[in-house]
Amino acid sequence: MTLLTEPIKKPDKKVEQLLVHTGQHYDKEMSALFFDELGLPEPDINLQIGSGPHGQQTGRIMEEFEKILLQEKPDVVLVVGDVNSTMACAIDAKKLGIPVVHVEAGLRSFDMSMPEEINRLLTDCIADMLFTTDKIADTNLAREGVNEDKIHFVGNVMIDSLLKHKDKAMQNPVLRNLNLLDSKDVIQKYAVVTLHRPNNVEDPAVLNEIGHALSYLGNKIPVIFPVHPRTRQRFEQYKLDELFSEKNGIQLHRPFGYLEFLKLMAESALIITDSGGIQEESTILGIPCLTIRPNTERPITITEGTNRLVGHSSDEIIQAIKDVESGMSNKGSAPNLWDGNSADRIAAIIIDKYQS
Repeated sequence: MTLLTEPIKKPDKKVEQLLVHTGQHYDKEMSALFFDELGLPEPDINLQIGSGPHGQQTGRIMEEFEKILLQEKPDVVLVVGDVNSTMACAIDAKKLGIPVVHVEAGLRSFDMSMPEEINRLLTDCIADMLFTTDKIADTNLAREGVNEDKIHFVGNVMIDSLLKHKDKAMQNPVLRNLNLLDSKDVIQKYAVVTLHRPNNVEDPAVLNEIGHALSYLGNKIPVIFPVHPRTRQRFEQYKLDELFSEKNGIQLHRPFGYLEFLKLMAESALIITDSGGIQEESTILGIPCLTIRPNTERPITITEGTNRLVGHSSDEIIQAIKDVESGMSNKGSAPNLWDGNSADRIAAIIIDKYQS
């Protein structure tokens, strides 16, 4: 879940803000930790939707969020990202005649097998204001016929969060807790891995290929792998738990908190992932990133950042690892306006638009 980390405000104008947490990301412990670590206010309303099939989850969000809209009668609804909550809340608001603002608009993988791509397309199609992270997103929206007056290039709010909390994260003791410091407190070389997409973790053949590549890496440096309980179950189900094990240098851990994981990424030698957000974060942190996906909705992390797409085969992943070892990985730079001030730009534009 991505949120603007500061209240919408302007010295000479007053805006009342209502924070609704749908509860789509339903782990209570992790959700509470997220709000606490980022210094966010407690949600005014928590719908506590939980997980479920896409249709069921989306329907429940729409049913409950509509009640909030009818009760509160907001002047504008702001949605962020590309999850089911984004699309469901946008549709509710639009059907009730309430303007919709979409943050992180215009991202495209051009892969309709991704549920997130459907959410992005539908939300952008009905949004009244679209805030983009880069000029590639602007081009995508223009190609789809979105009026340019609706499009605002503001930068990346997720990078706002990263830059705001980086100094605090760097003080986190997670490396010591994971025995990644030597006797002189020098950081050992290590890699970080995250995997969650069904194409990677639900297919035993693909998971086997990834596992062999990670074993190659794990025999060189420790591989820190925060793994979802469902993915652990797949290791056991597909009889791959020995492959993804300490024997091969792969350390499986519980999911980390935001500050812990930011510290882990910032000090790592390499990140291997299938996450969209981590592609962006690794770019700002300057850490080489290998994304195990055939496409990305964040191509600027490749053209300007540190990211590289790799396939599912162990040979291709291992070759990419070797390229990083030899210094052939993308050096990268920060994309324009990924400077920590995106939320301020968004707030100013919304206030000027909807409050005279």
